[in-house]
Amino acid sequence: MAEKIILLVEDNPDDEALTVRALKKHHITSKIVVARDGAEALDYLFGAGAHAGRDTSRMPVLIFLDLQLPGINGIEVLKRIRGNHRTKFIPVVILTGSAEDRHVAESYRVGVNSFIQKPAEFKAFAEAVWQIGHYWLMINRPAPAAGS
Repeated sequence: MAEKIILLVEDNPDDEALTVRALKKHHITSKIVVARDGAEALDYLFGAGAHAGRDTSRMPVLIFLDLQLPGINGIEVLKRIRGNHRTKFIPVVILTGSAEDRHVAESYRVGVNSFIQKPAEFKAFAEAVWQIGHYWLMINRPAPAAGS
């Protein structure tokens, strides 16, 4: 069985490190690919730019997506994910510092699977990341791959 991939789209190095640390602390051993902005995330998913030639038949099983990204924001990334037949069923969890109702509403309107406001304290943050990872990687039954 191929190694499971998590795509973490996060521009803040501290939040990136906390997320990776939280996943490893709870023994979530999936490969974590980090994209530091929306364009890099889309390039990774669709095998473009710096990721041209990547085997796009191996998609992430989960995407953690920040909303407030430089360049292409999280909502636009989500729209493009949902608009492509190969990526539209990948679970996407918004993991953001925003508590604005408009961000929550827009995320769900565009098709996010879950919206999590980042807890400020590491212990609470680590627990939230573990619960999300455990649910989407171990409990949830994913949609069949595109073309299946």
